[in-house]
Amino acid sequence: MATESKVAAPRRPAASVPGRRERKRAQTRERIFRAAIELFGQRGFFNTTVEDITEAADVGKGTFFNYFPSKEQVFGVLYEMQLKKVAQARDLAQSGECSLRDLLRHFVHQIAEEPGKNQQVACGLVATVVSSQAVREMHLETMRRGRQLLGEVLKLGQKRGEVRSDLTAEEMVRVLQQSLIGAVLLWSLEPSSNLQKRLAAMFEIYWSGIKIPARKGTELP
Repeated sequence: MATESKVAAPRRPAASVPGRRERKRAQTRERIFRAAIELFGQRGFFNTTVEDITEAADVGKGTFFNYFPSKEQVFGVLYEMQLKKVAQARDLAQSGECSLRDLLRHFVHQIAEEPGKNQQVACGLVATVVSSQAVREMHLETMRRGRQLLGEVLKLGQKRGEVRSDLTAEEMVRVLQQSLIGAVLLWSLEPSSNLQKRLAAMFEIYWSGIKIPARKGTELP
């Protein structure tokens, strides 16, 4: 998915290189996840079986269950990916390499990239969250951890005078999460809908509500 702006990730210290076994396990887990997501998009979540996934990923059923207790748990990989993106946004905010407006605008598009690849996948995710207690708990925990990280971003914005201080960071983060979920959900239900346009419009309205109001005779983006 194309984004509204290009924001470079901050430089990070080189991480330790995982061993061969760890790399192989990560590759297998990723292959199963990608096969499952593709099938969810083609057939729908509830019409896809574990056998379908293992065949597409070219792994045995036992291998699947070594990585995922159930079909629903495949979405756990997605949640991990989303939290990494939130952590990257927090790190970028701390680096001070770009304005908060640009950072959040980029983040809104980036965080919707995975669920926004296919409308059926997005619908399947929503249906699974509603119908599965295990996935719902995983989803809520991901949202909670995401709020903590994004809260740090908004607090930095308050200290730098980029966003309002009469609202708490938690309030602003909750509204952002609700707006993002709503935009993706409505897009998933409307075949002709354009997610990028929804996200762009949503962000502009959101930003207008949290930015420092312009003083008379001045304009703020």
